[in-house]
Amino acid sequence: MTQTARSQDVREILSVQSLPLAGYRYIAARYSERRYNAFVPDSRLTSQAFHVLIALAGRDQHGYGIMQDVASRTQGKIRLGAGTLYGLIKRLLEDGLIVEVPETKRPPKSEDDGRRRYYRLTPHGRRTAQAEAARLNELLEQARAHGLVAKSN
Repeated sequence: MTQTARSQDVREILSVQSLPLAGYRYIAARYSERRYNAFVPDSRLTSQAFHVLIALAGRDQHGYGIMQDVASRTQGKIRLGAGTLYGLIKRLLEDGLIVEVPETKRPPKSEDDGRRRYYRLTPHGRRTAQAEAARLNELLEQARAHGLVAKSN
């Protein structure tokens, strides 16, 4: 198959007649999301991941401490289960947003359980969390301007 034939096949697949309305919505949402999240390219930052970054913004914490922090800050509205939390931690580690704290930087063993792993926000993680907070703040301002949220005093 020639390059021209492949290009024509792609154009046919993506033609206006071949996509249902739901397809347009999906493409428009993905395109808009990518343009809107310019600070965090290809971000897969969910609200739960954002909560983990917030929990680590002030200090290093272990997994159970992160769970308690999120539950406390959200008045119990968000409770991260172990599977969810450690899946998030794995992804945040892979994305370079957090790092595991080396044993030499951890609390003394007399004050802590040696089996715990502590996590720390990286500079990239801090910038990502700040960009997400700015994005959410912008959305909140737009909601206020349109009467969806009471204006702050």
